[in-house]
Amino acid sequence: MPREFDVIVVGAGTGGYVAAIRAAQLGLSVAVVEKQKALGGTCLIWGCIPTKALLEHAHAFKVIQRAKDWGVTTGAGPVGPVGIDMAQVHARKDRIVTGLTRGVEFLFKKNKIEWVKGTARLVSQAGGPPGVEVFEGDAQMLQARRDVILATGSSPRGVPGIEIDRKRIITSDEAIHLAEVPKSIVILGSGAVGVEFASIFRRFGSDVTIVELLPRLVPVEDEAVSAELEKSFRKQGITSHTSARVTSAKASGDGVDIEVQLADGSTKAFHADYLLVATGRGPVTTGLDLEGLGVQLEKGYVRVDAGYRTSVAGVSAIGDVITLGEGTVHPQLAHVSSAEGILAAERIAGLETRPINYDHVPGCTYCDPEIGSVGLTEREAAGRGYEVKVGMFPFGVLGRAKISGETDGFVKIVADKKYDELLGVHMIGSRSTELVAEATLALRLESTAEELMRTIHAHPTMAEAIGEAAHAVNGAAIQL
Repeated sequence: MPREFDVIVVGAGTGGYVAAIRAAQLGLSVAVVEKQKALGGTCLIWGCIPTKALLEHAHAFKVIQRAKDWGVTTGAGPVGPVGIDMAQVHARKDRIVTGLTRGVEFLFKKNKIEWVKGTARLVSQAGGPPGVEVFEGDAQMLQARRDVILATGSSPRGVPGIEIDRKRIITSDEAIHLAEVPKSIVILGSGAVGVEFASIFRRFGSDVTIVELLPRLVPVEDEAVSAELEKSFRKQGITSHTSARVTSAKASGDGVDIEVQLADGSTKAFHADYLLVATGRGPVTTGLDLEGLGVQLEKGYVRVDAGYRTSVAGVSAIGDVITLGEGTVHPQLAHVSSAEGILAAERIAGLETRPINYDHVPGCTYCDPEIGSVGLTEREAAGRGYEVKVGMFPFGVLGRAKISGETDGFVKIVADKKYDELLGVHMIGSRSTELVAEATLALRLESTAEELMRTIHAHPTMAEAIGEAAHAVNGAAIQL
């Protein structure tokens, strides 16, 4: 006989484990099927946490390299040449990841959630939600009384014609574990993954080249942010080729031979220690037998409605594995998966829910300088028919920026000219990934630029740039 639970979650990433906890809080019995050796999924084990740990090490290295400017000395006098001990870097990174995965295990025990270890396959059942067959040693069958939530996430996506051997031609999964700092690396793609690893390896001492198919770096960001990042990367010694494509890549014992077609049509050859393919992520649905069950897919993604129901009764889906339909953009972000997991759990438990407004999802990119954004870009706002007005303020004017030695970047606010409503806030510079929280709340509360302008921002802080940018929207910037 199958073991019964109210809700069965397939996948224990930031969407799955959060959905499980919320469902358990609401009094439902919950099982989570996860095949990995630890809970937390891509974000915690291979993505957000380990990469940001490496970036934090890179930032620490940057500060130490400038020790003389800070007046920092050792017992032997002024700090001399410094280096990176990758074994120690990885040891600390791994301790952080292990601590957080154990924290998720504790939350499962606290909320009486059962972790069923193994690989899942959905099986049709008459008169109710599908069963979940789990393969790990002896197969077992689980049955959901209310709902199965698919939260299987995504994995790095390759490029046609480029064979990822995971030795010299690698993905982010391998990049976070490189035992030594490469002398040179070419990064294919300039989304968040690409530019974050560019910052890590350049700060550690690698020769870094980015190849981007589209006309600008971080193409989902506001155009002004893209231009500022390219300028900063150029100053740091990172080479960027936009409107370019890798036409061939062949791995050898000592590296990768790469040919790139540049924007002007010419071809340039590179030899690098590694080629990092960072061109996005695709849905993980292999082995679930969704087609056999009748679940509607679009380009491999699971199609859902605003409540995260699939086309099959009793089956929901959240996170990187889903699509909201043709023409929609679904951000592949950990915090989006978590929000969707909470909403799905509450809907299954019978609570009233409201659809997520994806225009109000903050985006954070932890490159150097950091990028934080929420809402519409200037181009997007104009495309939706708004008559826009814009205010910008540079971080470099601020006392706090000068004190910290982080003066690159700016805050840009996009507002509706007719009603003064905030439409988007975009920033690049130190602490932008933290500062974007204020902007997200402002959009959530339908703030106007004047309301943000009248909000007192403490001095001296980096957050003053948000207040000053709001002043600038209405032509009243004080510090410029």
